[in-house]
Amino acid sequence: MPVNYIDFKQAKDQEGLRMVVVGGLPSPWGEAAKGILHIKKIPWAGVYHNPHDKEMASWTNTNSAPVAIYEDEAPRSGWVDILLLAERLSPEPALLPKAPAERALALGLCHEICGEMGLGWVRRLEGVHKGLQGKKGGFPEMIAKYLASKYDYNEHQVHKHGPRIVELLKMLAERLQTQHDTGERFYIGSTLSAVDIYSATFMGYFKPLPAKQCPMNETIRPVFESLDEQISKALDPILIEHRDFIYSEYLELPLSL
Repeated sequence: MPVNYIDFKQAKDQEGLRMVVVGGLPSPWGEAAKGILHIKKIPWAGVYHNPHDKEMASWTNTNSAPVAIYEDEAPRSGWVDILLLAERLSPEPALLPKAPAERALALGLCHEICGEMGLGWVRRLEGVHKGLQGKKGGFPEMIAKYLASKYDYNEHQVHKHGPRIVELLKMLAERLQTQHDTGERFYIGSTLSAVDIYSATFMGYFKPLPAKQCPMNETIRPVFESLDEQISKALDPILIEHRDFIYSEYLELPLSL
């Protein structure tokens, strides 16, 4: 079902789970959080993020999104905090393995996709750099400047972005191929985990879904589609095949942006 978006002030007074999300584009962190709540059938109300609203920033304790706020509990803005909240609110289906070693593996893979200097983080910095340099495939200049100040963009670290993205894409593809060789379609074992959801949603940062399925702001789509030669080679078809499988079997389409 489409997300029920409500006014910020209404959300403050409402009980249950509310989540502040970016509107108009498929922020992979937000889309993953939406997907987790959908799979677990956790009801929630959406609020569009307004980076200029100081009252909203005070309520969420951050100027970022997504942020999940459950009842009167403290806001949760980190990807792992939102995941663990969802696991608590709806233990089944579990999206983290119960066995400690597999759980550690799952959280490690998730971090390499979602965490600081992970796949999404570095891909975003790549778009920031292109935007600041006026290059094709970069964020519009105003957005690039905003993101640069927010995520510690350093021009002298740019040479590390491409190789980091390539090594992470190759690592994920190799993991999936190993699983496929044993007859499995998921990253871990034979069941869906959070790793599958994060991988599927973050692949949209490299090859976004078609406009009918992902009606994103068209000024941003070129940023998500821009790939240099090395990254394009590292984007193994198995990653996109896995994305399409997860969306067709577990996630909602079209996206509610």
